[in-house]
Amino acid sequence: MNTKKTALSKALISSVLLAGGAAMAAADASPVLPDTMQSVQYDTEGKVLAKSDSSFYTGQDASIEGNAVRYKDNGDGTVTDLNTGLMWQKAHDTTHRDLADTIEHVESMTLGGYDDWRVPTIKELYSLAHFDGQLMLPEDGGLAASKPYIDTEYFDFEYDQRMPFAGQFYSSTVYVKNDVQNFTKHGGLQGVFGFNFADGHIKSYESGLFFDGTEIKKSDNMFVPGCYVRAVRGTTTLYDMEYVDNNDGTVTDQSTGLMWAKDDSGERMNWVEALEYADQSELAGYSDWRLPNAKELQSLVDYEKTTFPAINTDYFNTTLKQFESIDDAYYFWTGTTQGDFKWTGAYIAFAQAWSKKNSKATEYFDWHGAGAQRSDPKAGNPEDYELASDMASDYISINNWVRLVRDAKP
Repeated sequence: MNTKKTALSKALISSVLLAGGAAMAAADASPVLPDTMQSVQYDTEGKVLAKSDSSFYTGQDASIEGNAVRYKDNGDGTVTDLNTGLMWQKAHDTTHRDLADTIEHVESMTLGGYDDWRVPTIKELYSLAHFDGQLMLPEDGGLAASKPYIDTEYFDFEYDQRMPFAGQFYSSTVYVKNDVQNFTKHGGLQGVFGFNFADGHIKSYESGLFFDGTEIKKSDNMFVPGCYVRAVRGTTTLYDMEYVDNNDGTVTDQSTGLMWAKDDSGERMNWVEALEYADQSELAGYSDWRLPNAKELQSLVDYEKTTFPAINTDYFNTTLKQFESIDDAYYFWTGTTQGDFKWTGAYIAFAQAWSKKNSKATEYFDWHGAGAQRSDPKAGNPEDYELASDMASDYISINNWVRLVRDAKP
């Protein structure tokens, strides 16, 4: 089994003595991608794997040491992430608003004496995700046994008591590739990405506008549930995506310090096969390739690109060239287990994230958006996992794509 440890620097803020004896914190180490903090390995049935059994699934998220989260509570209602350099609102507003009202609310904030608060991008928001979370069913202990997908030692989180699964937080990242769901009026619905800190998924939510920019009004008889928000301030270079083609089938992102396979796997495979494929790869002479964790893979998503696939094709090759139906689902495995359903692995959709209105429906739509993070059973047949649902029912693929990653050495 390969030992793969992140080689990125974790320089700490240093104190420099100035003339006259005043001390000033000086620093500025480059930002690093926070780890998912998943600490337990699971098999295909969701059972815990002991460390002695970990070679059974070499390379899954919990077996890889990444950049541990490092937060500082500033004692004024704010928390600084020492990995990214961003400052966050410690609490969160418990009012559901549409995106326009959310932006207005955040821009009026003066928390901590600062007036430059903003709604985070989806990559910034996802940096807070903590993948030891789980939303438990009532028979399994309910909210008392549940853990939100955020570090509650530093951040406050409140479950919606009526709908505990409704823990979605807006980002400022609007979905620009097409409309979402299955409406046709004014070009359909405009989506905006958010992360659900109750159940651990990225998806697109209704922004309050139609896709052509027309405001949704009460007379349209459409419900816009809105989302919560956790405000952020400051900037980070972590997601600048400074790609370098190494001309050996690999691409290095100098922003995150990760090296990627230029090509995808060329074929679909289940999660166990994907872990094995990564562990056995010797691409470009390296033997420490692995499945990316959820945050690493999400860093590759090009959310601003208006066409599919949602990745920079100037640097990365894609086997699929058309994206028109569920047959073209371009889902990529991560090594991260999805906490609510531990028999599933998290994937990132690099084209449409297909779902249908309910389990009885037959027509799939791009319900969640390219760049969504969902999850699939780790092995088996799709028909074995179709669950009855009166709400959106995701397309079950099981056999997904792989893009390998390793830590780029200095």
